[in-house]
Amino acid sequence: MTSRNQPRSLSEAATELIHHPYEAPGGFQSVQPGVFKASTVVFEDTAALRSREWKDKTGYTYGLHGTPTTFVLEERLATLEGGRQVLLAPSGLAAIALVGQSLLKAGDHLLLPDNVYGPSRDFARHELAQWGIATGFYDPMDPASLAAALTPATRLVWLEAAGSVTLEFPDLAGLLGVIRRHSAQHGEVLAALDNTWGAGLAFNPFDLGAQGEHGVDLTVHALTKYPSGGGDVLMGAVVTRDEALHLRLKLTHMRLGLGVGLNDVELVLRGLPSMALRYAAHDASTRQIAAWLQGRPEVAQVLHPALPGSPGHAHWQASCSGAAGLVSMVFDGARFTSARVDAFVDALRLFKIGYSWGGPLSLVMPYGLQGMRRFGPLAGQPGTLVRLAVGLEDTGALLADLGQAFEALV
Repeated sequence: MTSRNQPRSLSEAATELIHHPYEAPGGFQSVQPGVFKASTVVFEDTAALRSREWKDKTGYTYGLHGTPTTFVLEERLATLEGGRQVLLAPSGLAAIALVGQSLLKAGDHLLLPDNVYGPSRDFARHELAQWGIATGFYDPMDPASLAAALTPATRLVWLEAAGSVTLEFPDLAGLLGVIRRHSAQHGEVLAALDNTWGAGLAFNPFDLGAQGEHGVDLTVHALTKYPSGGGDVLMGAVVTRDEALHLRLKLTHMRLGLGVGLNDVELVLRGLPSMALRYAAHDASTRQIAAWLQGRPEVAQVLHPALPGSPGHAHWQASCSGAAGLVSMVFDGARFTSARVDAFVDALRLFKIGYSWGGPLSLVMPYGLQGMRRFGPLAGQPGTLVRLAVGLEDTGALLADLGQAFEALV
């Protein structure tokens, strides 16, 4: 080192800054958890290097394997629906892909509900198919359809509640009973639920099984939606109760090199305390809009689990305390062409055209019904379905916006 009377070189200044000895005192507490960013984690000595373990969260080894910030988010998420372990992924779809890549191998058979999230269907049809994994589909509203679709090679069944876009709510306990009975005869079949809609608030999927049986084996969430709440984060999570299953997923997670940005983790942690309040607000506003839409002569059918007459309403009523912020409406193809429905969508001012949901801004998305479903009353039906993702705006203003847009159909 140079003396104080001599100017330091740039490299000496850099060295002093990099190895500065100051450490802030411990004991600092604030409302939000601290954000610890790291790719490299420094070890005190070689003994610490060789003894430190990341799988059980007793230590830190590398940024991909967790920091205090990711551990806090994982633990908080686990409590929402009675899980014990959580893995974070870069998106909801990445979490779904992780499950398939970890739990399935060549020769296995996967079952998806007819109303599964579209990108999950595409992942199975393309990536899983080229790896020698076969995929079948079942009617989620008919446990007998699931029983008929199961084979001795089936190893994973996905459940969707409520169904993607069409929002049917299945008999989850009935479907789980079919899976457990089949497992007893043909070997373990795991049940996975996309619980993004429920957000860990509307119902507890780990306790849905019949007496003496457990519920689902794992859930997947797009934290992009309600946990974030801002429409500005991409993140997913896999929640488990069983330690062996968690470790199996965790090792695949490690080998795939899946990681999440710590600033994004910070945003989800900031959104979690208000999630229950926001979810309730989305829910209350959406129920009002769903009831109002039932009175519109332009709408052939309103799809919303809490609405009597909507597919699976009785199952929702038996299982759930909430109903999220999505509602879909079906336009009769004989009365309204897709171009006219597009004019309705374009006329909306507060509802913006965009994918996703769960943020403050209300969104709208049109879907062609033809070919969307192979089971149920919507199978083969012509026409257009419009899904509304209700945000946190004033409900009266949203109803007024819908009312003026219906004029575009006249």
